[in-house]
Amino acid sequence: MFEQSRMHVPSSVECYMKQYGVTKQEAYDELNKQVDNAWKDINQECLIPTQVPIPVIIRALYCTSVEDIVYKDADEHTHVVKTMEDLIALMLVDPVPI
Repeated sequence: MFEQSRMHVPSSVECYMKQYGVTKQEAYDELNKQVDNAWKDINQECLIPTQVPIPVIIRALYCTSVEDIVYKDADEHTHVVKTMEDLIALMLVDPVPI
């Protein structure tokens, strides 16, 4: 992995594998399940009235969504892949007409 080639700290997958003694795939599956549950919590909390103005909540939600897209399957911020280029083109170059 990229992080380990640069002598960085272990990834969350590696930490989970070591802590729970599971395979890499089991760690990925569990961490993805935790992310899915976190999204459910975020969405549920967005439905509850709060003192925070909705535009602030929406901006935070959008930032979280972008991070999820960029880092879901790989670090596409550091290593841009075709998928990320396609997403950017869909949003900015070829937007859906309204």
